[in-house]
Amino acid sequence: MARWKPLPAGLDPAVVRFVVQLRKLKDDSGQSLSRLAVKTGYSASSWERYLAGKTLPPAAAVEALASLVGVDTVRVEALRESAAHAWTDTDQQPDDVPSDDEPAPEAGPSRARRLARTAVTAGAGAVIGAVITLVVGPTSASAKPKSVSVVPRVTYTCAYTQRGGQWYAGNSTTSTDLLEVDMWGSEVAELQCLLQHDGFSPGGIDGNFGPLTESAVIKLQKAKQLDVDGQVGPKTWAALRS
Repeated sequence: MARWKPLPAGLDPAVVRFVVQLRKLKDDSGQSLSRLAVKTGYSASSWERYLAGKTLPPAAAVEALASLVGVDTVRVEALRESAAHAWTDTDQQPDDVPSDDEPAPEAGPSRARRLARTAVTAGAGAVIGAVITLVVGPTSASAKPKSVSVVPRVTYTCAYTQRGGQWYAGNSTTSTDLLEVDMWGSEVAELQCLLQHDGFSPGGIDGNFGPLTESAVIKLQKAKQLDVDGQVGPKTWAALRS
């Protein structure tokens, strides 16, 4: 796995989330930049800019990388779209056209196909709703409701204590576990409590590492002059517990 350099200061959290995901895909591919250029049709220097958070890659480049790794492109494309909006809001222009040193990839959807796919996605909800109505039919007032098992929601609290110069919130004592977006559990609740204790609101203490928690982590990493990647490793834990 590559040892990534810190991202430029001042990047919008949406851009940070997207670049972190892009770096993970590159690591998972096991490809060098030169091999990545051959397989995607975008030059090594372009990928270097994309992975450094200096330029937003075109959608076709992102799709080519995701396809190379064999992951669903929907989430990656959603992250790119959010990053594109953030780039526009900060007067930075996304690189939607390959530069002179990178030929357009032979494979990948054309602009027309991407627009068509967007239209299909927009109408998917209405189509699914119609299918459900046809298959299930109207709800009968006399129909006996089926029993549904409900998983009780875990409630977390913050019970702050200080031991040996280290802060703890009563949910976990870890200082090494790697946490990232979409993870959940008591370790995440501990992270959220410590973020709140340091003045970086995670949006609640629910044990779910979502976008608000990630944004709070990024703000803390910037304030503590740590590597800004939105993930929580030993250095971020040390900053939170000190």
